[in-house]
Amino acid sequence: MQTSITCPVCGNQRRIVTDSESGEIICSNCGMVISDKMPDITQPDWGPIGAEEINDKRRTGMPTSLARFDMGLSTTIGRTDIDANGNRLDAAMHSRMQRLRTWDIRSYTHAADKNRKQAFTQLSTLKDKLNLSDAVIEKAAYIYRKAQERRLMRGRTISGVLAAAIYIACRELGTPRTLNDIAMVNNMKLKELARNYRLLYLELDLRIPIVDPMKCIVKVANKASVKEKTKRQALGIMEEVAKKEISAGKDPMGLAAAILYISCVKTGENITQTVIAHASGKTEVTLRNRCTELKGKLHLS
Repeated sequence: MQTSITCPVCGNQRRIVTDSESGEIICSNCGMVISDKMPDITQPDWGPIGAEEINDKRRTGMPTSLARFDMGLSTTIGRTDIDANGNRLDAAMHSRMQRLRTWDIRSYTHAADKNRKQAFTQLSTLKDKLNLSDAVIEKAAYIYRKAQERRLMRGRTISGVLAAAIYIACRELGTPRTLNDIAMVNNMKLKELARNYRLLYLELDLRIPIVDPMKCIVKVANKASVKEKTKRQALGIMEEVAKKEISAGKDPMGLAAAILYISCVKTGENITQTVIAHASGKTEVTLRNRCTELKGKLHLS
């Protein structure tokens, strides 16, 4: 995808490319990352566009979202007792507005609304901690609402079901987040998160795709501070592994860690098994076992 942005380092304008997956705008001449956020042209512009709207920015209101407990469609009755013309309300209208305010507040005291309000407040916090996109958050909110409709919340914590919904959303949208990552950030046991994940998977009849091992390699390499040369060689080995169908039935994160360590040995980069195992969230025993299997099947020295 070509853009018309000028590189601030080399002044290049013709060879600016945009990575649609990471959202980064990169100069292909010097490698400078000009911006890490790609402008989203698919979203509507909520700002004023005309001279008459400069002082009044309430053009269309906020967009609806599944990640809000009321989907952004709630009403708010103000406390001012003044009508549109600036006149004070008479006694009868004032009493009527007071009753409307009371019932408006009571409409949010439903148990389901309270549950969603607490859940989506936690979801907003986890979005920042896990660095998730808006698409993942919307998908997680949709899955959580489905679980609530099926009455799967009974006997389970809000944070536990919400964490499982986030993991499923990450899997469906190809965001490399493991159960360990989500459990650690959410301060819960891995066993509880795995149990909730299996429940949602079975009860909601979901079709969850397999994790892309290529993205796992990039994630582990970034955490372990591996050089670009080693990372590209690891991606090449992973392509060969996928063609020979060696990755079938293997944990993508453990497989990516093993391939990355083999690439470090081949390029002479001094990174230990402990560093890569810690970056991938796997044990050193798993890393050594996967390395032995790959060396035997790919005839690597």
